[in-house]
Amino acid sequence: MAEQNRIKRELESRALSERPKQWMPPELLPEPDKEAGYEYRWIRVSMMGKQDGRNVSTKIREGWEPVKVQEQPQFKLLTDPNTRFEDGIEIGGLLLCKTPKEFVEQRTAYYARQNQAQAEAVDNNLMRQSDARMPIFKERKSSTSFGTGT
Repeated sequence: MAEQNRIKRELESRALSERPKQWMPPELLPEPDKEAGYEYRWIRVSMMGKQDGRNVSTKIREGWEPVKVQEQPQFKLLTDPNTRFEDGIEIGGLLLCKTPKEFVEQRTAYYARQNQAQAEAVDNNLMRQSDARMPIFKERKSSTSFGTGT
């Protein structure tokens, strides 16, 4: 009988044949584990050592609420020990906050309407200055063309 080249089963694992992990620089802000139905954002609470109470107050009134360390336990060692937000996750002057996705969608729609109203106001003001001898056309399309390829 021909001798077969057999490797012991315990030496045949995939873990032994994987490439060694590569060093990578750390992320500036770690990504939280997402909870269904919520959006997450890092909110500025201080910059260059000065508290930014106005920004925090605005974001809280918009519906953002600080995420508790109990909700994201992987951040326990990373948080700033001198934070003024008890049980909050603050890293480098930024506080992790969350809000329901509905609020984000409503906010996006609100600012889209504001943008549309401003664009229409500018157009109306521009068209008011139009002269019949030299009319102003408002064309809001752009196109890209490539060579004919012949």
